[in-house]
Amino acid sequence: MRNPHLWMIAGGLLLAGAPAAHAATDDGQFSLSAGADYSSGKYGTSATTDIWSVPVTAAYQSDRWTFKLVVPYINISGADNVIPGVGRVKNGNPNGRGHGKGSVPPAPGTTTTGSASGLGDVTASLGYELFTNADHTAGLDLTGKVKFGTADENKGLGTGKNDYGLALDAYKVMGDWTAFGGVGWMKYTSSSYIQLKNGFNANVGMGYKLGGSDDIGAYYYYRERIATGGAPQSEVTGYWNHKFNDSLRVQAYVMGGFADGSPDYGVGASLKYSF
Repeated sequence: MRNPHLWMIAGGLLLAGAPAAHAATDDGQFSLSAGADYSSGKYGTSATTDIWSVPVTAAYQSDRWTFKLVVPYINISGADNVIPGVGRVKNGNPNGRGHGKGSVPPAPGTTTTGSASGLGDVTASLGYELFTNADHTAGLDLTGKVKFGTADENKGLGTGKNDYGLALDAYKVMGDWTAFGGVGWMKYTSSSYIQLKNGFNANVGMGYKLGGSDDIGAYYYYRERIATGGAPQSEVTGYWNHKFNDSLRVQAYVMGGFADGSPDYGVGASLKYSF
């Protein structure tokens, strides 16, 4: 994800490949990637919500710094009170997805459905490598993130507000195995219709190098409840990375959710080119 899980998934895959990523030269390296993600779940409602996302990511890495910009196009079909990146909320927007253009929202406890598509929330992040050893087999990174409220709140594509976060991530390589994990905190901004509270998140996982071109792994992610009427996120993601050459690689994942804040399942893939 995105997709309410896109940021988490991208972060987990980056961590899994952290030793290779930190091999970038002082001259810097640009990369572009594009992907497709799909998730489906009820989020504790009576309707199934399906979310498609097509994110395009631009990144620049130089020495200890990494800058990333993610621009997603999303399509959502399902319950009006499920918001990508948030989950189930109490949405009082009378123009929300599935509400038509009425002057008042549906009665409390009523689930309406609808479909919408458009630009999602654009995300910018800046990471700094706090520590790494000489052979890049261990490291600690600090990342700041801004999620801009570019998604249309009247379509139920987002809250229409900016959110801000910090994350601290670590990894340790042990032969063919890589252990990784991290903790994060997000400041969520409430809108006139959706009330949110700040929340912590955490992830922990393990990757395994199959050979010179492939690695696989899995990680667990948890985020505390952030919305009135919502639920925490709890999910496991398995991934596979394949490196065609020094410039081109593909990533794919499957995930399963264990709480109403997460989709029941999700799948996705992305292609990354570095130059």
